[in-house]
Amino acid sequence: MKSKDSATVVRTRVISPGVLWGFVGVVAFSFTLPVTRFAVEAGIPATFLGSARAVVAAALAVIALAFTRQRLPLRRLWPRLAVVAAGVVVGFPLLTSYALETTEASHGAVVIALLPAATAVIAVLRGRERPGARFWIAAGLGAVAAVAFAAVNGGGFGSFASADLLLLGAVVAAGVGYAEGGLLARELGAWQTISWALVLSAPVMLVVSAASAATEPITASPAAWGAFAYLGVVSMFLGFFAWYRGLAIGPMSIVSQVQLTQPVMSLVWAALLLGEVLRWETAVGVVAVIACAAFAVRSRR
Repeated sequence: MKSKDSATVVRTRVISPGVLWGFVGVVAFSFTLPVTRFAVEAGIPATFLGSARAVVAAALAVIALAFTRQRLPLRRLWPRLAVVAAGVVVGFPLLTSYALETTEASHGAVVIALLPAATAVIAVLRGRERPGARFWIAAGLGAVAAVAFAAVNGGGFGSFASADLLLLGAVVAAGVGYAEGGLLARELGAWQTISWALVLSAPVMLVVSAASAATEPITASPAAWGAFAYLGVVSMFLGFFAWYRGLAIGPMSIVSQVQLTQPVMSLVWAALLLGEVLRWETAVGVVAVIACAAFAVRSRR
């Protein structure tokens, strides 16, 4: 009887609402790198792509907030919203857009595989937890594996210094935004958190996108604009509804493990949508990084 009850608890944890919501968000995010790569290749400048998608999402956020008559967040929460905005609204979209001008989406997916461990590290620091030595060893090994893969697969450290440095910066930015957003969603709500972050960053992103449109010609196909729409509506807005809800329900250490599936899905989408070849180096790289990230987030438990 006791073993049966234990099995029931395990099954309940595996299909917990937090995990399910987190997985929905990860599926939405998994298309981001391939779609971004397609859009920049199709003629949408990286600066415009990274900023204007936030403007689109901010417009949707204003409509949602106004329609549901949401009250302004308390003054003490605005600095934390600024952290979320800097990480997931400004930092990650712009840095990945710049990086994917010069590298394949499959290559970017391997470096972005560090994101679950980065989110876990920042959540540990932000939550003032005391993880064991295994956690820090695994997180360090994951970083080394990602950097080594980026250098070797990109043709040396000279190549690494351009696109891959941007991708690693995107990992840090998103990790900060995810961890802080997950904590903040427990106070504001999941979709409210990303909505207020988008509204807060909208003036800056509007200026950046307008300046980019005025200086860089945009000669994009309808398919490219469709990709842009996906990034603005799903990757930048709706995906966070599910992701932040999952993190808020938690436990964050469990839900963050779901994101380990994101690079694998991104590699598949890059192969199917962009025709990118999955080389054996890429497969080895993603397995190594995911293994280290999995060990890191599991050791938090």
